[in-house]
This record gives sequence, structure tokens and C-alpha cells, in this order.
Amino acid sequence: MTVAGNETPRERYRAQLRAEIKERAWEQIAAAGAPGLSLNAIAKQMGMSGPALYRYFASRDELITELIRTAYRSLADTIRAAAATDADLASLGRALRTWALEDPQRYFLVYGTPVPGYHAPDDVTTIASEIMDALLDAAHPTGTAVRSPDDDHPDAHLEAHLAGHRQWAADHPAAPAALRRALLFWTRLHGVLSLELAGHFTGMGLDPAELYESELRHLTR
Repeated sequence: MTVAGNETPRERYRAQLRAEIKERAWEQIAAAGAPGLSLNAIAKQMGMSGPALYRYFASRDELITELIRTAYRSLADTIRAAAATDADLASLGRALRTWALEDPQRYFLVYGTPVPGYHAPDDVTTIASEIMDALLDAAHPTGTAVRSPDDDHPDAHLEAHLAGHRQWAADHPAAPAALRRALLFWTRLHGVLSLELAGHFTGMGLDPAELYESELRHLTR
């Protein structure tokens, strides 16, 4: 068994090829979307046979899983790094937008239209839950929920529903009001981001950054 930093030449070569395959996959996704991903096309680009490439990724789904796992890991690390500086919800929201704008295709792979027939493994869900944990911590620090404008007119029906349907929050102790706050924060920001990255604000004569900041102010003031 080898340890990190002591890989054999064969292991280094394998890691390099897997990295190149992933790069080619991102190029395909940028051009035709995740549903158009083709291992055979990647093999042709790299001057390999299909069977040779399948020694590095056994299937299209295995390659997609690796790309999604990498994307979620990157976002989770970004959010956790922001949270480590005692960032509030607004700061976490800005970190999300910065990450999304850096690579829209990476964003759409995890938050866009699901790939037909693909089902992510449990470990991907575990990584994604780290992001929500950080949001819940910011929405409910040290057990005391932060107030938002929505608290003046709380949705009792939604809070009652979330109290009994909190699997998405895992074992986080946040109260139903904080669950509602984090969930609305996440969904509303993704709504603006998805429209912006898909180009739906083009030609409207507005700055999506201002709209995003307005949402942040409303959700966190």
C-alpha cells in the first residue's frame, strides 16, 4: 500500500489520466449539458479506445458521480471556510454566488435539471448536508435563532410541517423557525442564481447582483 506523496509511477499516471478525463467531461458538459456526456467521445478525443477508458471510469454514471462529488466538495469547503470566520447568513450567501459565478456549468451540474436515469450515491448527499449544516448554524447560532423580517409574519403551517419533516436537516437541533429561515434563504437565493446563470436577466436592463443583494438584505436584515 502506498501513502499520499509516495505514489508509484503507475498510480501517478492513472491519477493524471482520470484528471484529464474529468477535464474533457467538463468541456462536454459546457458544450452539450450533462445528459450529452459520452465516454466514447472522450476516449476519441484522448486518442484512446472505449474499453481502455473504461478502465479508469467503469460507466458514465461513475464519471458523473465523480464530477458531482468534486463540485459539492468544492462548495461545501467554500461555505465551511466562510462559516469559520463567524460569517453571518449574508456572507454565506455571497460566498455561494461567488462560487457559482466562477463555474456556471459546475453549478448547474448539482443544482440544475437532473440527469435522466442518474441517481447519486449516499456519500454525495452527506457532502451536500455539510452545506445545510453551516446555514442552519448561521440561522440558529448557539441555540438562539436570528430574527428576520419574515419572523413578524411567520408561516405557522410551514413551521409545523418542517417540525415533522426535518430529515433534510439531519441531526441539527435548529428550531422550526430556524429551519424555515434556512430553507427560504437557500431556495430564494438559488432562484435568483439559476435565472442569472441561465441568462434570463439578459436584456432586462438590471444588474443581477443588485437583485441578489436585495434578497440578502430582505432575508437577513
